[in-house]
Amino acid sequence: MHEQSGAGRGEQQKPVRTRRLPRAVSSMLAVAGIVAATAVVSAAPASAAVSCSGAITYDDTISGVGELTIYYNSTNGGTNSACFYHQGAARGVAAPTYVQAYRCVETSGEGQPCTIDRSSGPDLGNYAYYAGPRGVTGTANRCVAAVGYIDWDGYRHVIKSGRQGC
Repeated sequence: MHEQSGAGRGEQQKPVRTRRLPRAVSSMLAVAGIVAATAVVSAAPASAAVSCSGAITYDDTISGVGELTIYYNSTNGGTNSACFYHQGAARGVAAPTYVQAYRCVETSGEGQPCTIDRSSGPDLGNYAYYAGPRGVTGTANRCVAAVGYIDWDGYRHVIKSGRQGC
């Protein structure tokens, strides 16, 4: 099947005239479009803002190559964030690194397993210094938990916090 243009069969087609924009103008329009698209995609609600800072409520290291830290601040009804840092020989070397934070149903029982009520999205990447922050809000008077790992020297070094900050 062939596509036909606007002219009918047997009719002579009129040449289509196009107008070309100067390169500088088309380049500026392309850059403006990319900037506008990036601004829309990267916009996030203020309640989702988390950081690797605040009061430390949990901190543990594993095998001298990784450290899981959970932070707390009182914004948004309590916000906990988790970061998994490279330590020792792994510091500054890109390796698969993961972290995720959870809000628990429980309000007590530090160190025990968490019944997950809400979860941050995971952060998994080939990082040289740390994964995260990943956080959950509405954690005042609730336990939280986090999991983090680094794949290093042929092993996955995992830290599971259990319930914390109860």
